[in-house]
Amino acid sequence: MLNRKTPPSYNLNAEIHLPTPQKQALSNGIEVYYFNSGNQDIVLIELIIEAGSKYQTKPFTAMATNIMLREGTKRYTAQALADEIDFYGAQLECTTERDNAFVSLYSLTKHLDKMLPILNEIVRYPTFPKTELNIIAEKQKQQLEINKEKVSFLARTYFNRLIFGENHFYGKVLEPEEMLDVNAHDLQSFHKKQYHAKNCKIIVAGKIPDYLPDLLNETLGQPWEGEKAQQPAQNILPHSEKLNFIVKPDAKQSAIRMGKVLVNRQHPDFLGLKVLNTLLGGYFGSRLMMNLREDKGYTYGVGSGTVPLLQEGYQIIASEVGREVTQKAYSEICNELMRLCDNPVPEHELALVRNYMMGDFMRSLDGPLAQASVFRELIESEMGMDFLTDFKNTIHTIDAKTLQALAQKYYTPESFHTLIVGAEKF
Repeated sequence: MLNRKTPPSYNLNAEIHLPTPQKQALSNGIEVYYFNSGNQDIVLIELIIEAGSKYQTKPFTAMATNIMLREGTKRYTAQALADEIDFYGAQLECTTERDNAFVSLYSLTKHLDKMLPILNEIVRYPTFPKTELNIIAEKQKQQLEINKEKVSFLARTYFNRLIFGENHFYGKVLEPEEMLDVNAHDLQSFHKKQYHAKNCKIIVAGKIPDYLPDLLNETLGQPWEGEKAQQPAQNILPHSEKLNFIVKPDAKQSAIRMGKVLVNRQHPDFLGLKVLNTLLGGYFGSRLMMNLREDKGYTYGVGSGTVPLLQEGYQIIASEVGREVTQKAYSEICNELMRLCDNPVPEHELALVRNYMMGDFMRSLDGPLAQASVFRELIESEMGMDFLTDFKNTIHTIDAKTLQALAQKYYTPESFHTLIVGAEKF
């Protein structure tokens, strides 16, 4: 008979076969990485383009350029593009982050011969029509104005300015009125400078037909000229005050953001910090969750993360708490940071975290689309597949002494910047 008091056994030493993509170079030099597996007749084609917001000289340019790709090309109006994509049951996503922009096409395998020419048209020949740009800019402005009434949005937006500096490309804050300043010429110039073969890589995942490499070369592999993007350089100038407030008198909750500039994936301490962060606030059983939610009842949720960017990285702790318990919640977060600095992690707790992280690691590689998502992060960080092996080994081997040393090096509460949106200053 099954004994429900005894948890199932697990094996942290189970062998994991890490996926290795096939690599191809198109005629114009674009590197393509293929994850060919899966049973469903669907393929993801994702373009990673060095066209993130850090490359723009005028606010909103990078985001607007990416959004406007699907608003009209030399051959298609915005409506015609939408109709074609819908007719073939495809999905197109255009997103912009700080380092890169992404254009992702999800298509049925049988319609790739129809969708790839459309994808090529979208990324290479957008026209940036003025009417559509004005509509999108106004819509984005209104949405930003609405979001700026939310404490969580304000905390998330203004926190990076605290730790990187208001003029740093990772710390700049977009204001609503700036969205109306961009014009079609700005987008055309940015597109010409950033969207081309030397700034592009492609990931293909799913059930890939044999003819796809040739089809890619016939479309996205054609001449697409431009100069390789140079990484911008700027000094980090964090805010002089460690504890900062944006008071919202009518807010029922306070949004708390704590953190600091930290290392990225290329630093040797990064993998150990991933384990340390999981202990702190990286899963439901973390110390922050057990303290602030389960024990004190200050919040429905609290979490932490190590955020790797290409040129930097940062640590973040985030929660929304009752306005009346804001100071208490802040104090408890500081207490949990100090606990990691002062005391070694008990072995039973470390074993639980190892088990969780290995399960999460294996889940992240389950299927071609998941594998492509993980590999995209490696491409963005200019890391190879060995990073995944090193990560797995770190989860297995890191000990309490090493974690405490990392906490003492990086997690002292006095080194953290804090932004509280909502409650009065204390």
